Amino acid sequence: MKKYIDPNKSETFKEKEKPIQDLINLTLYFLEVFGIPVNNTPRRLERMAIVFLACGDVKSIDQIQNIKDLNSGYALKTRDIINFVNNHFSKNISSGSYDDIRRKDLKLLTIAEIILQSSPNAATNDSTRGYSINPIYADFLKMYGSKNWEQLVKESLKDIKPLAQKLKRERKLKKVEVTLPTGLELTFSSGKHNDLQKVIIEEFLPRYGFGAEVLYVGDTADKYLYLEKEKL
Repeated sequence: MKKYIDPNKSETFKEKEKPIQDLINLTLYFLEVFGIPVNNTPRRLERMAIVFLACGDVKSIDQIQNIKDLNSGYALKTRDIINFVNNHFSKNISSGSYDDIRRKDLKLLTIAEIILQSSPNAATNDSTRGYSINPIYADFLKMYGSKNWEQLVKESLKDIKPLAQKLKRERKLKKVEVTLPTGLELTFSSGKHNDLQKVIIEEFLPRYGFGAEVLYVGDTADKYLYLEKEKL
């Protein structure tokens, strides 16, 4: 089995028992076959792998072919994912790190649609949104061990948009364009909170602001999106 993470270069990985190390490396192999780049730091690779496993309720190699997916009704919220990896993969992730799970550990997996959101139309920072394995990829894992498995998977995925194209699409979609009174244009991520900010800035402010200026406005993806530091 290919070793994607060198235990000598990662203390958190080195501390894990051999079966868990093997499970993480095998998971990274699966993700690489699915088109996910595995050229990140050991810490980020480890986190991505165990978060993927949490979304499928997999704790050991012999559970891979029984992986749960969206069709089975299994989905974890980001706080549930933290509890899962802390309990089963000897992690000590703070309960307040749920946003890192979404923005860092799940990012490539959700853009590639290997992991699906149980409420795809929910706001970006909606804490009730759950995450689950795409049934298509769960079926691939259930076939693991069959002859020419890797070639069969790649052949099946040849008509699916590669991650690079999906990343490009993600940058274009789900944007809220906002124009400040000065004419400066800002781009927010989607969500009810930013829809409200847009209406306040573009509709409420010109009518009832009496010449007030916008000095600060934040976004869920960048809380210092616009900041007039000197005036503040």
